[in-house]
Amino acid sequence: MSALQVIVLAIVQGLTEFLPISSTAHLILVPWLLGWQDQGLTFDIALHAGTLLAVLTYFAREWWTLVTVTLGRLARGEWNLAGGSAGAIAEGPLKGYDSRLLVILAVSTIPAGLAGFFLEDYAESLFRSPVLIAMMLMAVAGLMWLADSRAQLERKLESIGFADGLIIGAAQALAVIPGTSRAGITITAGLFRNLNREAAARFSFLLATPVIGGAALKKAYDVWQGGWPAGFSAVDFALGIAVSAAVGYGAIAFLLRYLQVRTLKIFIAYRLALGVIILGVELLRSSP
Repeated sequence: MSALQVIVLAIVQGLTEFLPISSTAHLILVPWLLGWQDQGLTFDIALHAGTLLAVLTYFAREWWTLVTVTLGRLARGEWNLAGGSAGAIAEGPLKGYDSRLLVILAVSTIPAGLAGFFLEDYAESLFRSPVLIAMMLMAVAGLMWLADSRAQLERKLESIGFADGLIIGAAQALAVIPGTSRAGITITAGLFRNLNREAAARFSFLLATPVIGGAALKKAYDVWQGGWPAGFSAVDFALGIAVSAAVGYGAIAFLLRYLQVRTLKIFIAYRLALGVIILGVELLRSSP
C-alpha cells in the first residue's frame, strides 16, 4: 500500500470515528469508490488505535480522575455501588459526577465487547457489503432524526446512571455493522435518554475508549502472532496511527463545540445522501 493511500485512509478514520457518520463504512467505501484493494479489518483497527490515542489524550484528565477516585475509594473501603450524592467526585474536571462513572463505563462496554467477539468473522466479510452499509446509514439517520427532534434534551452527564449506560452500551453493540456508526448510535441512544447533545457525545467518546482499546489490543496480538498483513509494513501502521490520532483529536474538539449550539441535522442529511449515492453506484455497477 502506498503512503498516499495510508494517509488518505488515516484522515478518513480520524474525521469519521467521532463524527456520527460511521468510520468503518468510510474505510470500506473509499477504496471501493477509488478502485483500491480493500485494506482489510486489521489495518482498519490499526487506524482505530490512532483515534484511541486521540480520545485518551483529549480526555486524559477525566480518565485520570476516574481511575484515581475509584482506586482511592476502594483503598479507603468507601466503595458503594448504591452511589448517590455521597458518592460524588469532589474535585477535578469531573467534580459533581457520580464516582461510579468508571464502573458504569465498564459495564456499558460489555455488550459491544460480546458483539465484537462473536461477530468478528461477519465483520470481516458479510458486513462489508456496500448495500448493507447504505441501508444502515439511512436507518440510523432516521433514528438520529427522531432522537434529535425531542424537546426534553436537558440532562447533563453528571446525571448518568447504570440504566443509561446499559442502554447506550447495548446500542453500541450494533456498531459492529458498518454504516451504523459507533458515535452515531451511542449519541442517538443518549438523546433518547434525554441527555443533551454535548453530554451524549461526551459519554459516547468516553465509552469508545475501552471498546477501541480492546479491539486494537486483540489485533496487535494477532499481528504479533502472524506477522504484518500482506502488502503492509510497520511504517504503514505507524504512519496511519499517527495521522488518524492527530485528525481524530481535532474531530473530537470540533464536535463537542459544535453540539453546544447546533443539532445533528447536517450529519443526518449527509448519511441519507451518502446512502442514496452508494445504492445508486452499486446499481450502476451491477447493471449489464
